[in-house]
Amino acid sequence: MSEWYYADARRERHGPVDAGVIRDKFRSGELDLSTLVWCEGMMEWKPLSAMADELQLLVQANTGIDLRADYTAIENGTATYTPYAASAATLEERSSAVQGGEIVHAGLWRRFAASCIDSIVTAVASYALLIPLFLVFGLSMSALAQSELAGAGVSIGFMVTQYSISILVPALYFGWMQSSSSMASLGKMAVGIKVVRGNGERLSFWRSFLRYIALILFTLVTCGLGMFIAGLMVAFTERKQGVHDMICDTLVVDRWAFTNHPEWQQRGLGTVTIVVLSIFGLLMLVGIIGIVALFGILASHGR
Repeated sequence: MSEWYYADARRERHGPVDAGVIRDKFRSGELDLSTLVWCEGMMEWKPLSAMADELQLLVQANTGIDLRADYTAIENGTATYTPYAASAATLEERSSAVQGGEIVHAGLWRRFAASCIDSIVTAVASYALLIPLFLVFGLSMSALAQSELAGAGVSIGFMVTQYSISILVPALYFGWMQSSSSMASLGKMAVGIKVVRGNGERLSFWRSFLRYIALILFTLVTCGLGMFIAGLMVAFTERKQGVHDMICDTLVVDRWAFTNHPEWQQRGLGTVTIVVLSIFGLLMLVGIIGIVALFGILASHGR
C-alpha cells in the first residue's frame, strides 16, 4: 500500500498516511483539490485534482454517487456555481513553493556579486534618463542666466529629479524582476539565487519595491552605514537576512530552493560569482595603485 504525504495551508508537510486517510480528510473538508500531495514513485508534488482517480476521491462515500463530472466542471471553470471551487490563481500560487526540502540561503559573496551586476544594469537605465535631463538643464540655465532666482529654482528641481530617478529606477527594476516568474533580478539570475517570501512564495511587486526602499531609507538613517550593516547581517545571521529582508519578510535563497529539486542547490560560490569578485578585486587593486601613484606625483611636485 502506498504511503502518501500532503502539505497543509501553511506549507507544512504531513505523513506518511495511507490513501484512506487522504480520502477521509478530503471528504471532511480538511483537504481540497488544490492540496499538494506526494507518494513514492512520483517525480514531483501534485495537487489532489491530478490524483483524484487514483485516490478515488470523487465517488461519494456510502452513496455510490459519482461526482467526477461535477469536479471536472469545477476544475475547468464550466461549473455555474460551487462554494468549493478553487481559483486557478490560488492553485498556481500554492503549487509554486514546495515545502519540506533543504534550503540553501545565499551568502554575502553571492549577493554582493549579484549586486555588482545589478548596479551596472540600473546605472545604465538611470543614465539613459539622466543624460537628456542634463541637456535640458544646461539649456535652461543658459536661458535663465540673467535671473538668479529662476536659476536656483531650476537647480533645485534638477537635484530633486536626479535623486528621484536614481532611487525609483532601481526600485522599479527590482520590484518588477523579483516579482516575476524568475523571482530574481538579472544579477541574481546570473549567480543562481532568487528572492522569496519567508515561506518560499513569490514576492508581490510592492513587497519587492518596498524591500529596496527599506534598504535605502536604512542607509540614509545610518548616514551611509546601512549597506555595511546589512552585509554583516547577511554574513552572520542564521537565515542570511539583511535588515530590509527582516522588515519585508523575505529570504534570498538558491534558485532551486522551494522547488521539486532541492538537491540541485549550490552551496559554493559558483563560476559567475568568482569571475565577478575577481574583476571587482582587480579594479579595486588598480584604483588603489592609481591613488597611491597620484599622491606620489603630487608629493614630488610639492617639493
